Amino acid sequence: MVPIFVRIRHARTKATLTQTELARRLGVQRSAVTQWERSAGTTPSVSHLSQIASETRVCFEWLATGRGPPSPIDGTFDEAVVLNDYAHDELEGRVLAALRRVGGRRRETVVRVVELLSS
Repeated sequence: MVPIFVRIRHARTKATLTQTELARRLGVQRSAVTQWERSAGTTPSVSHLSQIASETRVCFEWLATGRGPPSPIDGTFDEAVVLNDYAHDELEGRVLAALRRVGGRRRETVVRVVELLSS
C-alpha cells in the first residue's frame, strides 16, 4: 500500500497546488504540509485530511486509508449533504422544530399555511 505521505503529495501535485497554496487554503503553515509529505513526518488530523481531499478533489477514503480509487470512477463527486435540506438560520430552525412537533393531518395544514404565506 502507498504510504499516506505519498498519497498527500500525489493529491497535491495532481491538483497542481504548491505546498504554500495548499497550506493557505487549509489555514495552516506551509511547514505543516511539508511534515505531512515527509516519510518521518506527522500525519494530519481527520479534519485536515477531509480538507485536503476536498481541495485536491480526491476521494477521502483513498487519501486516509489507501483503499478505493483516488478519484471517483465517473469523475464526479456525490453531494454528501444537500444544504437546502437544512435550516439556514435560527428562525428556519424554529419553524422546522415546531413542524416536527405537529402530528397527523395538522402537519399538512401547517405546511400549506407556510406555502400560502410565502407565495
